[in-house]
Amino acid sequence: MKTAVPCYYHLDVEVSPERVGQVRRILAAHLRFWDLEDLVEPVCSGAEMLLKAIDEHARDKNTSIEMWWTGQHLITAVGENNHDLRPHQDLRSCLARIAATSHGWGCCAAENGRKIIWFSQRARAGVRVPLVPKAPSPALREGLQPPRALPVAALAAPADVRDGVLEKAR
Repeated sequence: MKTAVPCYYHLDVEVSPERVGQVRRILAAHLRFWDLEDLVEPVCSGAEMLLKAIDEHARDKNTSIEMWWTGQHLITAVGENNHDLRPHQDLRSCLARIAATSHGWGCCAAENGRKIIWFSQRARAGVRVPLVPKAPSPALREGLQPPRALPVAALAAPADVRDGVLEKAR
């Protein structure tokens, strides 16, 4: 059973061609530890594409990678410090591939001037974790009999009280 407990992982790395493969294996190990085997390939290939593009285009190779598991979505974010890198121009082909292979993606700037590119993968139906517990099913083995039906006229007739006993009026 998958856990609905939110999970988080953060990795700071200086990108180089050798490091790209290492980072891929590290991310895959964390996804397997979180029991998210189905998301290993799409997440690792998206992160690998971004890291290779940053290695090719960026001057500052210091990069942060973060992953959040919410119980139904895995969000992966790659942040870089290069002020000269323009994601929508330098990383256009990489972003197009990420948009085609992920369920959502975006690019934003952080307060400290970093650029963050993120993408999300939705867990498949078999992997998805219910966030709200299901109501228990009834445990009754016998069905209850409906109450005996009384004619409406008997219920509407005035009643007499004699000796403290309620009787039907005649």
